Amino acid sequence: MTETASLSSLFISSFLAATLLPGGSEAVLFGVLKAYPETLWLALAVATLGNTLGGMVSFGMGWLLPQTQQLKHVEHLRRYGTPALLLAWVPLLGDALCLAAGWLRLNGWQAALFMALGKFARYWVIAAAAV
Repeated sequence: MTETASLSSLFISSFLAATLLPGGSEAVLFGVLKAYPETLWLALAVATLGNTLGGMVSFGMGWLLPQTQQLKHVEHLRRYGTPALLLAWVPLLGDALCLAAGWLRLNGWQAALFMALGKFARYWVIAAAAV
């Protein structure tokens, strides 16, 4: 597999892993960095971008849900606001946070920023183990 194909696969796996679909983008990042260690920063950017965009899809799905009664657990997210999305990388919890943030109509730009920061930090730890 070429470097470009590896990075494309990394983007796709990162994107899908952040939606409600299961995925293991961490393993793909690890593999890309083992095969192409010189792509460290590019691979981190690709994985973070793909995973953040996938999280924003979940955010958008939440935005499209009708506003009905307020749910107790979702109200906790309103109290903490978009900084809670630093945890958007956490398996299962992250998907729910992104969906709830959209449903609460939190600021989309801030949501994307905090998602990206949290996801980058997670990928950075994985990258440090790979190189």
